[in-house]
Amino acid sequence: MTDYTNTAQRYIDSWNEQDADKRKALIDELYTADAAFTDPLAEIRGTEAIDAMVAGAQQQFAGLEFSLGPVDGHHDTARFTWYLGAPGATEPLVIGFDVITLTGGRIAQVLGFLDKVPA
Repeated sequence: MTDYTNTAQRYIDSWNEQDADKRKALIDELYTADAAFTDPLAEIRGTEAIDAMVAGAQQQFAGLEFSLGPVDGHHDTARFTWYLGAPGATEPLVIGFDVITLTGGRIAQVLGFLDKVPA
């Protein structure tokens, strides 16, 4: 598993972690303290805001899980596809594509795109 794939999987794991304390610890370990997160629905900065956003997504999409698609990276930048769907479902409800920038092995920036969203 490449470092980029490992980081992307840890990112997905943080979105799936239901225990608030464990999720916050994962986020604090994974991101720089002032990390920026921008997607069509949010523009935030810092691990507290990222944790709150993830908690909100978990409430909105209760019972669904994120999974990781292909990962590619170079020069401290990685891109990957992710899926959100019911466990065991063949078709995801949401498909996204994120680009992350790393600083010292931690995520400093996320640029997210939504490729498929429910109507």
